[in-house]
Amino acid sequence: MTQNDIIKIMPKDQFAALGGGEIAYLRPVRSEEVHTLFPQAPQMAPGTDLWALLSAAGQPIMLTDSKAAAIAGAHENDLQTVSVH
Repeated sequence: MTQNDIIKIMPKDQFAALGGGEIAYLRPVRSEEVHTLFPQAPQMAPGTDLWALLSAAGQPIMLTDSKAAAIAGAHENDLQTVSVH
């Protein structure tokens, strides 16, 4: 059994608790997909490269145009950051 198999069978509540509120991940996003993660975000020009900071469970925390600002936001909230590849 691989780790992916374990995640596939993990109950949603256990999966959501991963990271224990201490881990967040950075993800590059394009302006065209912002509303998927941040429905309240204003309209943006197409083709804009941005950075999203999300909880380990995938909940949106912050959207910015700079990776450094996303990392700083995580540190301000005592979150350890990881990048998703």
